[in-house]
Amino acid sequence: MKRLRLRVRGQVQGVGFRPFLHGLAHRLALTGWVLNDGAGVLAEVQGDALERFLAALAEDAPPLARIDAIETDAIPAQPDETGFAILASQRGAVSTGIAPDAAVCPACLAELFDPADRRYRYPFLNCTHCGPRFTITRALPYDRPQTAMAGFPLCPDCAAEYADPADRRFHAQPTACPACGPRLSHPIAEVLAALRDGRIVAIKGLGGFHLACDAFDAAAVERLRARKQRNGKPFALMVANAASAERFVEMEAAERALLEGVARPVVLVRRRNGAPSLPDSIAPGLAWLGIMLPYTPIHHLLFHEAAGRPDGTAWLERPQDLALVMTSANPGGEPLAIGNDEARRRLEGIADLIVDHDRDILIRADDSVMRVVAGAPAFLRRGRGHAPAPIRLPRSGPPVLAVGGHQKTTVCLTRGDEAFLSQHIGDLDNAATLAFLEESVTHLRRILAVEPVAVAHDLHPDFQSTRFAESLGLPTLPVQHHHAHIAAVLAEQGGGGPALGLALDGFGLGADGGSWGGEMLLVEGAGFTRLGHLAPLAQPGGDVAARQPWRMAAAALARMGRGAEIAKRFAACGPADGVRRMIEAGVNAPPTSSCGRWFDAACGLLGVRAFSLKGAGFEGEAPMALESLVRRPTVLQGGWRIDGGVLDLTPLLESLLQINAQEGAERFHGTLAAALVDWAMPELAARGLDRVILSGGCLMNAVLAEGLSAGFAARGVTALLPRRAPANDGGHALGQAWVAVQSLLQEGPPPCASPFPPA
Repeated sequence: MKRLRLRVRGQVQGVGFRPFLHGLAHRLALTGWVLNDGAGVLAEVQGDALERFLAALAEDAPPLARIDAIETDAIPAQPDETGFAILASQRGAVSTGIAPDAAVCPACLAELFDPADRRYRYPFLNCTHCGPRFTITRALPYDRPQTAMAGFPLCPDCAAEYADPADRRFHAQPTACPACGPRLSHPIAEVLAALRDGRIVAIKGLGGFHLACDAFDAAAVERLRARKQRNGKPFALMVANAASAERFVEMEAAERALLEGVARPVVLVRRRNGAPSLPDSIAPGLAWLGIMLPYTPIHHLLFHEAAGRPDGTAWLERPQDLALVMTSANPGGEPLAIGNDEARRRLEGIADLIVDHDRDILIRADDSVMRVVAGAPAFLRRGRGHAPAPIRLPRSGPPVLAVGGHQKTTVCLTRGDEAFLSQHIGDLDNAATLAFLEESVTHLRRILAVEPVAVAHDLHPDFQSTRFAESLGLPTLPVQHHHAHIAAVLAEQGGGGPALGLALDGFGLGADGGSWGGEMLLVEGAGFTRLGHLAPLAQPGGDVAARQPWRMAAAALARMGRGAEIAKRFAACGPADGVRRMIEAGVNAPPTSSCGRWFDAACGLLGVRAFSLKGAGFEGEAPMALESLVRRPTVLQGGWRIDGGVLDLTPLLESLLQINAQEGAERFHGTLAAALVDWAMPELAARGLDRVILSGGCLMNAVLAEGLSAGFAARGVTALLPRRAPANDGGHALGQAWVAVQSLLQEGPPPCASPFPPA
C-alpha cells in the first residue's frame, strides 16, 4: 500500500478545497486526512488509486480555487488507518493567500428563489463557491473566528451543514441563514419603492456602499451627479443579466464572458445604436457604457422584486426592465464608505435612504473596471473580485513594499515570487485617502504575514506616497515613473534580457527633473536607458492644462508658429491672450514630453471638450470623448518627423485645423499609432528584439492599444500590453516592486532599519 504526503499551494483556502479533497478520497476509497495551515493545504493520502487522485486534484478543483503547486512525498503507510478526516487548521508561517470576493453562484441563486428553501430571499446566503472573502477577513488561516462572521454563532441547521463534508457549505466561513446570520436594515420592497420614487439610495455591498438610483430617471441621475460632485465622470449601470445589457450595448463573446464571470467587474462596452433612451448624464458624450451585473444576494433581490418575485431562476435569463445607476458611495474623491455609522455621517445630504446591515466590511474594495483591449481583458481599475489574487513574478526575491504614485494609487507587497497588488485606493489628494493607503498596507501585511525589508516609491519627492514611504523606517528605493510602467508589464509577463518599452501617459517626473510622459526606454534588470521621447510641448498653467485642453491646443499653435491665432481661436475658453504670453515668455509653461498632453492638444484643436462646462472637468475627459468618435482610424502620410530619437507630431496636429472632429479623431489615433511604430522599429532592429512593451495611461485607450498591437505585429514584433494590472498608475506599484526586487537581488540585502510597527 502506498501513502503520499501532499502540499497544495495557491488559492486553496475558503474555496471548498478540503471538502472537495475529502469527497474525492471517499470516491476513490482512499484513507488519510487534510488540514489548512499557513502554507495552504496539507494532506496525507493512502490507497491504490493515488494516480487517479492526483489527476483529479488538478483537473476538477473547486471553481474558486487556484492551484500553483502540488508537492508530493512518499511516506510510510499506516495499515490500520480507516476513513478520511478533515483536521483542525494549524497556525504557522503564512504563505498562502485569501481569495477575492466572488459573485453568488448558481446553486445559491437556486436556493434564493426557491420558496421551499429555508434561505428563500435571504440577503446573505453564500457557500464555499461564492460570497465575501477578502473584504471580511482579518488574518489567515481563513477560519470563521478570523472573519467578520465571528459574532454570528451558527444555528443548529447551519452548524450541521458546516460540519458535513458532503455539504457544499462544509467549512464555508461566511455561511448563515435567517435564523443566525446578518440582517438587512430595510425590506427589499421598500428599497425598490424608494428607487422607483426617484430617491438616491446608499446600499451596503461587499467592499463598501453604492449610491444607486433609477437609471431612466434623468432628474435622479442629475441629482446624484450634483450631490456627489462627480463633474462629467461616467456612472456604471447595473442590469439583471447579459440579456438586459444587450438592450443597451453591443457585446462580443469576450465582453460577455467578463461580465458574467465570478469577479463581476464593471465592463466597458460600446453603446448600441437605437438602444432604449438613457439620460445622457450617465456617460456624457461617450460611446461606451460601464455595465455590471448583480453580484450580491441584495442586488439580485432588487431585480427579483422588480420582476414580480417569480419562483425559480428562469427569469434570470430573460431581459428585465429595471436598470440602476450604481456608483461608489464616496463624496468628493474620498474613499468609499464601509461602516454603518460612517455611511450615515459621510453620506448625509447625498443619499435619501441608507440601507445597511450588521456584517462588518473589514477592508474597502471598489468595483473592478475592465474592458477588452486587443482581444483580451484589461484592467482600468483593479478592485473587488480580483484583489488580492497574486501576480506571479519571473523570480523570487526579498519581500518589498511599493506604494505607487499620486493618482489612482495602489500598493504592492511581494512574497517570494508572488506580488500582491492591492485594490484601488485612489488619488492621494486628501487625508481620508492617505488613511486608506496606510490601512491597505497594514491589512496586506496582516493577511500575508509579510514584513518587507525595503519600500519602493516614485521618484517625485513631493508625492504623498513618497513621504509615506520615507516615514516607515525602512530603506527606500526611488523608481522613475515610466520605468515602473514598463517594469509592471515585465513583472507579469516576464522574460529575461533587455526589453524596449513605450511608456505613454500624462505625467511622471523624469530622471532629468523634467516632465516626461511619451518615452522610449530600454529596460534591463533594475536599470533603464532613455532612448527617445515625444517632442516637448509647453504646458501653460502647469497641471491645469490637463483639465483644460484648449491650453495644450494653444501650445500646439505656438509650436506651429501660429501663436497669433491663440487669442481669437480660444477667446471663449478663458484667458487666451494671457496663455499666449505665458507660452512665449516661458513663464509657468514647463515643457512636457507627455503623450497625454498631445492628446489634449488634438482635443483642443478639434473642439472636443476643449474646456469644461462643469467646473474643472477631470483628467482624461477630453481624450475619452475623442476616442468615442473613432470608428475607423486613418493614417496621414508625413504626419510626423523623427530626429535624434525625438518623435514630433506637429504636422499631424496642424492638419487637424482643416477637418471636422470625427475625421480628426480618426486621423489622430491612426497616425499616432503608425508614428509610434515607425519610431520604435529601428531601435528594436538594432538590438535584435522581437517584442515591445506598451504601458502608461494612454494605453487604456483601446483604439490606440489595438492600433499599436496590429502595427507592430505587421512588422513581426509582438506587443505586450498590461493584463494583470491597469496600464495607468493603478499598476504602478507592481512595477516599482519588481524593480526593487531586482535591485535587492543584484546589490544584496539593504542595511538594517527600524522595523514597522506591528500590523
